[in-house]
Amino acid sequence: MASISPAPAEAHAVPHAEAVVVARDVARHFGSVRAVDGVSLEIARGELFGLIGHNGAGKSTLFRMMLGLVPLTAGEILIGNASVSGGGFRAVRRTIGYLPENVVLYENLTGLETLQFFSRLKGAALGDCAAALERVGLAHAARRRVREYSKGMRQRLGFAQALLGRPQILFLDEPTNGLDPEAIREFYAILRGLRAEGVTVVLTSHILAEIQERVDRLAIMAAGRIQAVGSVQALREQMDLPLWFDIRIAPGHFEAVRAALGHLPIGAIEAREGHVAVQCRRDSKMAVLEALAALDGRVLDLHVREPSLEDVFFGFSD
Repeated sequence: MASISPAPAEAHAVPHAEAVVVARDVARHFGSVRAVDGVSLEIARGELFGLIGHNGAGKSTLFRMMLGLVPLTAGEILIGNASVSGGGFRAVRRTIGYLPENVVLYENLTGLETLQFFSRLKGAALGDCAAALERVGLAHAARRRVREYSKGMRQRLGFAQALLGRPQILFLDEPTNGLDPEAIREFYAILRGLRAEGVTVVLTSHILAEIQERVDRLAIMAAGRIQAVGSVQALREQMDLPLWFDIRIAPGHFEAVRAALGHLPIGAIEAREGHVAVQCRRDSKMAVLEALAALDGRVLDLHVREPSLEDVFFGFSD
């Protein structure tokens, strides 16, 4: 599919919401490599925001720029109205939690000692460490050495570290690495609770199906630039990708379904063992439903499949 030009900067704003993360024409160059190339973006308070892209798209570099860890070549980033390049950012940084993609921990410390160590670095209350372990499901392993932790337990300990100090903004880089399905579900339950408290969460993930129904909005990055920003549904509509109907029919009525849909702009129609798969444009959805409804008992059930986030991602990033 042909590539699509990035949306204009104003499309990346959050209307009628307080933006707590603002990037304006941000760039970061490493010699001739434009790792981040003119990014403008706004993220609202209390928003669960996803950042997705191929390896090398610029996600991690943009993350580190937002944290003040990598200097900007051009542009401006404001976190809570403080520039990441200014002296006032030191105070704002204490309101930020960060989970890097690759968590590095001290093997000889226990889980509790690890959080106490990070609490001292952050100036956070030591009394919150046990509660953080409880929140991520590690209370039972608080006094075990980190070297005895599984990969998933280390990831949860890294998440607990990010929660210290009761941050108002969380930056989570591939936060579900090593987590099993149950732990992933619990992780997103914690994020929903934090969002309800007004915490802003920005995360990256390579597992698109995992975040598809869990983020409020997301940005797709490619070649250091933002290609699109919006809710998953808004991006589906912007791409105008086709829908699929999976129709369960009574035996022997495939031709009746084909005839009922024959006057409509159908992209494909296929028989599949008692089912009919029909592809159509989004603007033909209601017409297809009306035609199927007229078939009385010959249609036994149907399911409409929207394009997945993966479909949307490849549409914008290819």
